[in-house]
Formats: sequence, C-alpha cells, structure tokens
Amino acid sequence: MGSKWMSFDVGSFTGTMIAILFSGTLALIFSRSLLQWIIGRFTKRLMNERYPENIWEMVTALTRLPPRIVIENSLRASEGAVIERPFGSPRKFLTYDGLIFSPAQLATLVTPEDVDVDMRITIGPQAKKPLSLEIPIMAGGMGYGIGVSEKAKIAIAKGTAAVGTLTNTGEGGFLPEERQNAKHLIIQYHSGTWSKEPEILKQADAIEIHIGQGATAGAASFIPSEYVQGRARKILKVENDDYVVIPSRHKDINKPQDLRKVVDHLRALTDGIPIGVKICASAKIEADLEVAIFAGVDFVSIDGGQAGSKSGPPILEDDFGIPTIYAVSRAVRYLQKRGVKERITLLSGGGYFTPSDCLKAFALGVDGVYMGTALLWAMTHDQVTKAVPWEPPTQLVFYPGSLTAQFDEQEAAKYLENFLTSFVEEMKVAILALGKTSVHQVGVDDLAALDELTSKVTKVPLAYEPYIPTKEFMESLLVPSEDDSDRSMPDPSEQSNENKKKQFFSKHKKRLKTSQTRSDST
Repeated sequence: MGSKWMSFDVGSFTGTMIAILFSGTLALIFSRSLLQWIIGRFTKRLMNERYPENIWEMVTALTRLPPRIVIENSLRASEGAVIERPFGSPRKFLTYDGLIFSPAQLATLVTPEDVDVDMRITIGPQAKKPLSLEIPIMAGGMGYGIGVSEKAKIAIAKGTAAVGTLTNTGEGGFLPEERQNAKHLIIQYHSGTWSKEPEILKQADAIEIHIGQGATAGAASFIPSEYVQGRARKILKVENDDYVVIPSRHKDINKPQDLRKVVDHLRALTDGIPIGVKICASAKIEADLEVAIFAGVDFVSIDGGQAGSKSGPPILEDDFGIPTIYAVSRAVRYLQKRGVKERITLLSGGGYFTPSDCLKAFALGVDGVYMGTALLWAMTHDQVTKAVPWEPPTQLVFYPGSLTAQFDEQEAAKYLENFLTSFVEEMKVAILALGKTSVHQVGVDDLAALDELTSKVTKVPLAYEPYIPTKEFMESLLVPSEDDSDRSMPDPSEQSNENKKKQFFSKHKKRLKTSQTRSDST
C-alpha cells in the first residue's frame, strides 16, 4: 500500500514539474512575440510620425529644459501661488572640493597616533558667560511647528547632548522638552511674535538674532495654519488666522543702528550669555559685518547660498546669497582686517555634508559649523523604510508629517550621536595626518588649491606652484637638536609594545569601533 502511494506522489510531482516547464516555455515564446510586436509598433510610430504627433518631442524638449524645471513649472500652473522646495538649491555652486590638504611628511612630521586631538571651541570668548562645546559641529536651526516635529526636536537635542555640542531652536516655537534634553541650546530671537518672553530667553545658553538665512534670504514666510495643528498651534499662538506669518523684519530693528539696542537688551536680560546675529551671505557681506561689529555681537552666523530649509521659493534658493566658500573667505579676511576675529566667533552653515568640508572651513578660519540636512538623514537612518517607496522620508520628521507617529526618537538620537562621533573622529585622523594636535592649529598653510578660481577666492596657493623652503628652515636643519647627543635605542623595559597597544586602544575605542564592526561583518 505504501509503495503505491509513493509511486502516486512521485508521478504527481513529475507531472506537475512537466506542466510548469511546458507552461513556462509557451509563456516565453508568446511573451517574446508579444513584446517584439509592441516594440515594433512603437518603433514604427517613432520613426514615421511627424514631430507634433511624435512622443519623441518630449525627449527633445527635456533635453533643452531639465525635468526639474518642467515639474516646477507644472506645480506653478497647478497651484497659482509661490511654490516651495525643500532642502535648498540643486544648483551647482563653487564648493570646498577645489581644496586639498597638504599631508605632513618630513619637513613637518605626522603626529603620533596616541596623541589626543583637541576639538573644543568657545562661542563668545569675551562674553560674561562664554559657551564652550566639546566639538565644533552643531545642529542648525530647525523650528518646531513650522519645520520639524516634536519627536525630531527631542531626538536632535538628545543626540547633540551626548557628544557635548549644541542645538538651535530655529524660528519655531519654544519646546520645553528640547531645553530639558539639550546640553547646550541656542534660542533664535526671530521676527515672529512667539516664544520671546523673558522667562524663555533666560533659558538660553546663547541667543542668535535671526535676520536672514541662506534658503530664504530675509523674505517673510507664510505657513498655512492648517499645517500647524495640535500643540504647536498653541505654542505659536495661532488662533483664527489663515497663515502663520514670520515677518521679513523685526519690529524693533528699523535701521542698522537699531541692532545694537537689541543686542544690549538681550545681553542685559540674560546676564551676559553670548549674543549673535544670523545673516544670509550677501554680495555686500563686509557692510553687513560692519553693522554686526558696531552692534557689539559675540558671534556671527553666516548662511551660504547652499543652505536648505523645510521649504523655500526656488528663486530665493537658487539665485539669492553667495556660495558658502565665498562668504567664509571674505568674512574671515574682513574680521581679521578689523581686528575682531579673536573676539567675534564665526559660525558657518550651508552645504556642509562631509568631515572634509568642515575641516577645510576650519582651515580657512571658521570657528564652528552648522549642519541641517545631513543630520536629518543621519538620524532617520534606516527608519526611512517606514516611508519609502510610498511617501518621502521627510514625512517622518516634518511637522505635520503623516508618519511622525512611527518615528522613534530614541533610535534617532542614538544614530545622530553615532554620526557626530564618527564625523569628528574622522576629522581627528586628518588633523594628526597634518602634524597637528588641535582643530585650532589647522590653517590656510595646510591647504592647496586645485583650480585658479578656488585659489583666487580663498587666497590658497595653487597645488602646481612649487613651494620654496625658507632660508630659516634650511638653516634649522644644520642646528643640532637636543637629542642628537644620545641616539641610543630606547630601553625596552621602559614600556613594552603590549602596554603601548593597550593605551592606544583605551584612548581610541570610539575611533576604532566602526572599523572593528566593519571588519567583523566582512
């Protein structure tokens, strides 16, 4: 009996497999024929129809007019109002890619790998209450309610606190939980009517007077009140208005001299914390800096033309504001010329995505770098799978995104901490390779320019120009060093190689963590 069932099973399986193979062969034959017929029909129409009736007309049109322009013009036709694009301009500006670092070799020796690298910076060094950070990378202003969600703000606060840096409230409403979770918090003094009460401003570690920013220049912002519901509606004091309006100008700044009154007022109110100003990089940046110097600010934040935001009119994103590298180079030179570079901290934002971008900015004279878009992508990490392919990942973090409830702020905070740690550790490796021990020691002399425009903008020598050693350097080679008299090998008993390894791994656990993980997975 058992053998009969076995024979039946084998026969059924064999018959099924034959049927599948036969069906597949027929499908392949007919599908090839069908596909060939479809392609043939399409090709004949493509080759014979006159242009006004030919679909190829779209190809030639899109060659002349980029798809982005076609879509944005279609949105204009659909909405009949100013359209807004997230994440800044796709336009290609001059960047830091035209600069490379000059590695230490013989004339300057590489710093030993077990030396600690100092990455700390101070904002407003001459303020009554200077703000000291462990790292020079900061979270840029992303406003609660008008930009990102409550969960996103809390995640950024926790992630930045874990590495000892600051976050910025942006132009949105003041979120108490952001203050509770942030180690250092800059509160933006914006042109809106909300979150400017003395009891709020006194909770800041520094105040940034918002005048303009890279993605929207100094233009007013209009956010439909339907997009500001829930708790943010209460914090922003939105009642029955159709729009939440961020005016283009402060009510208390009607002429350049008025900035000084605002700075003095905020400094007195907060008992001496650093007071700064945030501006978009204009072609008259030196005049803007002169007003800031006259006002007695402790720091200046400058957004270059590559800066992004939750949304901005394409014309402001693409055609307002000079590129970041221009702004940085000119601002540093002017502050040095005026003799205030050591007193006024220079912060830069707009288009920073890699450790090399930031380190090159520091070499040119920037004290700290704001990052925004890169931080959002880092903290969402693999949570983007909750959105794609049906929704854009921004629906996880933007207010009011359709997927904010699915966003895990604890997980995002940890990813942001990892990102910032990795980011800074990579810069430390570069600083050691330059023969330095501090981010403050990296300068223009450590750079070379790859093209004439970058060289002209930054005043960095071209890489193909020879470097002539100075007479003083060549003479120094002839002077006996203090240890020339004793060139004997070190006593192995002083410290074994094993002890050196232990010390190295102890000091650099964070730096080696990523490499070890990658090695294990391989």
